[in-house]
Amino acid sequence: MMDYLTDISQRKAARLAGFFYLLVFVFGIFANYFVRMGLKVIGNATETAENIVANDFLYRLGFVSDLLIAVCWFLLGFALYVVLKPVNKKIALLMLLSFLAGVPIMMLNMLNHFIPLLLLSGADYLTEFSTAQLDALAYLFLDLHETGYLISAVFTSFCLLPLGYLVLKSGYFPRVLGLLLIIGPFLGLIDHFVVFLVPSYELSVLGTLPLVIAEFSTMVWLLVKGANVPE
Repeated sequence: MMDYLTDISQRKAARLAGFFYLLVFVFGIFANYFVRMGLKVIGNATETAENIVANDFLYRLGFVSDLLIAVCWFLLGFALYVVLKPVNKKIALLMLLSFLAGVPIMMLNMLNHFIPLLLLSGADYLTEFSTAQLDALAYLFLDLHETGYLISAVFTSFCLLPLGYLVLKSGYFPRVLGLLLIIGPFLGLIDHFVVFLVPSYELSVLGTLPLVIAEFSTMVWLLVKGANVPE
């Protein structure tokens, strides 16, 4: 895959970037909305634990989906680097490194997703804990996974800022796409930092919607139009 990416043209790399972006959306929606949000009962550790045990394979599919998100995010960053390196090599490198910085956090955070499976496995070494304690611990690690998602989102939002700059400067894409990729992530970063600073605060539509619009628009454009790179 790496050899292929280094040899392909900018136009092909743009379409490939769109494909990887689509996979990130698909795997992310499945893991978050169909698995974790479907199984977690807010404020009820016992029901949440019962749902995980009863849907063990679905929960594991969510885990694998998140791992694939990290892989696709890595490849997405590299494909975009191939497309935009001629515009400004230093800024493109900053963008690539920002993409890569979020990947280890994503992967390590997956331990928080997997630990509930171990806690609820019924293994002999867990008999020192009561069922209620194990259920509470499993719920705690699901909460930690959500926090880890927010931490990784700081990096995944930041990498879109140099991407937006390169899109604006390149002439390969509509300028409005570049503006979206700067405004959306900027608002998203503010929103995420406020979440950490104010315990009672939750992510707002103002912070998340522009970011989603920016990323979705970029994904669609890359898939449908690619990059208008001069011959």
